[in-house]
Amino acid sequence: MKPGIFPCRPACLFVLLLLFCTIRLPAQQADTASYLKVGVYISPPFVIEQDNRLFGMSIELWDTIAARLRLSCRYEKVPTFRELISETSAGNFDVAITNLTITQNRARRIDFTQPWYDAGLRIMIDKDREAGISDIISGLYDAGHLRAYAWLILIILIATLLLTLFDRKFDREFPRRWREGLAESFYHVMSVATSGKTSRKNIFGWKGRVFSALWLVCGVGVIAYVTSSVTSVMTTLSLTNQIHSLADLSGKTVGVFTGSVAEEYANERGMQTLSYNSIDDAVHALRTGQIAAVIGDAPVLEYYGHTHPEAAVTVVGPLFKPDKYGFGLPLHSPLTKRITVELLGANERGLIAALRKKYFGDAR
Repeated sequence: MKPGIFPCRPACLFVLLLLFCTIRLPAQQADTASYLKVGVYISPPFVIEQDNRLFGMSIELWDTIAARLRLSCRYEKVPTFRELISETSAGNFDVAITNLTITQNRARRIDFTQPWYDAGLRIMIDKDREAGISDIISGLYDAGHLRAYAWLILIILIATLLLTLFDRKFDREFPRRWREGLAESFYHVMSVATSGKTSRKNIFGWKGRVFSALWLVCGVGVIAYVTSSVTSVMTTLSLTNQIHSLADLSGKTVGVFTGSVAEEYANERGMQTLSYNSIDDAVHALRTGQIAAVIGDAPVLEYYGHTHPEAAVTVVGPLFKPDKYGFGLPLHSPLTKRITVELLGANERGLIAALRKKYFGDAR
């Protein structure tokens, strides 16, 4: 055997070839996987479903990136943000697509790509929301007026009974039957209480006139009190029902989306909340008076208000709790960096700006 020359046996060649294939296999599997499972949460205009077809700003952006990376994917819908994050964290989804806000708590469970959209939260209210009879009654109760009204009703009933007894004794023309007599007296008492006028005849001369005058003054006072109390409550309701910012939501029940950043934010502030899976459900609750407002992602609320004028809702107040959207992946996913690089390229090429204009117009 010559120095520096080693025998090359078939067994050695087989071992070397096996080692080489073992080292190269993971990279090949990442590139040649049959498809990726992409979890989506329906949230127009980022993910829209129509005629069993998915589209929207997030979907169009992802489809472009997947095509450039030569990735095949299969979409799977979930009903809430919470389930989308949970399934991605468990590795059941390779990518999570929607208007997915990047937060510290979520970043502990899943990977995020480079942010591609700046957003935040806003408030949606019912344009036609006005104080109803139940609101007025509740306002009168809270202000203590209902108790005063109860005393007035008791006084009216006592006055009706006393007037009936009085007229039965001194007025020969007064109805003899109790039913007619009580009805007649009740009519006179309510006439004075509601209009300050009475048509009762005077059977006691000047003394009767003085008594009638004092009774009229009491009636005018009752009318003034009832009118002023109802007006005061309605004015207060008109002012408190106006919602322009978070400060106006104190003590009110607000709608949020299940598992969303808005839900976390409202709970942290100790707000009364009801959770909904979709914006349609939340708007229905808003229109039927179950909630006073909806807190959600500003672009989602704005888009809904613009595309559903028949819903008679509007978005008010400034943007609060600014945040950013990204795509989600399982922790340590090998695709995170590759997708991030493509997102940066999409931004530099103007694709994201074009999609923003397509779905939001020049206003955004």
